[in-house]
Amino acid sequence: MRALTVRPGEKESLEVRDVPDPVPATGELLVQGLVVGVCGTDREIARGEYGWAPPGRERLVLGHESLGRVRQAPPGSGFSAGDLVAGVVRRPDPEPCGACARGEFDMCRNGRYTERGIKEIDGYGAQVWCVEAGYAVKLEPHLQRVGVLMEPTTVVAKAWEQVERVGARSWFEPRRALVTGAGPIGLLAALLGTQRGLEVHVLDRVTEGPKPALVRDLGAAFHAEGIEQVISDVCPDVVIEATGASELVFASLTGTAPYGVVCLTGVSPAGRRVSVDAGAINREIVLENDAVVGSVNANLRHYRQAADALATADLSWLERLITRRVPLERAAEAFTPQPDDVKVVIDL
Repeated sequence: MRALTVRPGEKESLEVRDVPDPVPATGELLVQGLVVGVCGTDREIARGEYGWAPPGRERLVLGHESLGRVRQAPPGSGFSAGDLVAGVVRRPDPEPCGACARGEFDMCRNGRYTERGIKEIDGYGAQVWCVEAGYAVKLEPHLQRVGVLMEPTTVVAKAWEQVERVGARSWFEPRRALVTGAGPIGLLAALLGTQRGLEVHVLDRVTEGPKPALVRDLGAAFHAEGIEQVISDVCPDVVIEATGASELVFASLTGTAPYGVVCLTGVSPAGRRVSVDAGAINREIVLENDAVVGSVNANLRHYRQAADALATADLSWLERLITRRVPLERAAEAFTPQPDDVKVVIDL
């Protein structure tokens, strides 16, 4: 079979090549790969900046945003041939920390977790793959063209869960949410915000292309003005920060209504320096009982939340998030962003 592979730590090593057909172990599903998504993490690995091959191997099968159809399932697994499934990315380490041992492997304390397509386990960027039944999640059949959005949706499902758990330390009834960034994570965060009945605002620097219309068609408001102006006008109860841009991060910290919650999901590049009034930030957070939380990855609970969110979303809107589909043999094209890209996927 063919698979998208890379030699981690080496630039320009991305290659579609023949790899052995997988043989399912006891308790595993055999899955026909349909589509794999491409995100910033994949591009970093392809540039040689990140990633680990499986032990004893030079190459890693890339891809953590998965979608496939079950070919073969073990008896009693809860799956059947023909089921549409996504595979979970992270696995707890063999000697799990307390969080991993309780199924909260997205909150691993010791860092010895592994991840499909990222860290020491082959990913889902192959024409056929296997996955443990306990790390597969079923999707509704009508999501075949958009189910690859599952993994990024888990990221924002967890982010919203974190916001609600932090807010629950006291009476919390948010009305307005601001999402910074209208990439796939930001748009999906806005989707889940509207599903919660909130007044949602999305900030992005673009004014052309598909993003403004995608936001407005959710019933949300799109903004392209400066962050300070948007913060002042909206006064959000919740901010989901999905860019990692330093100026947006720091503006968000002091821009919420009292008892606001800021959830940081974007990863900032290292080395860029900005000047901030640390005293003012501290004063604002303390005196208004604000909270700031970072959120990354997802566990099985978030995958099920994401599956429910996608199942109830407008299918035509989800289809518009996928702005480019690239065949596997031309997979390298998916790693060069185009101006109107939202989500780029590779057909397997």
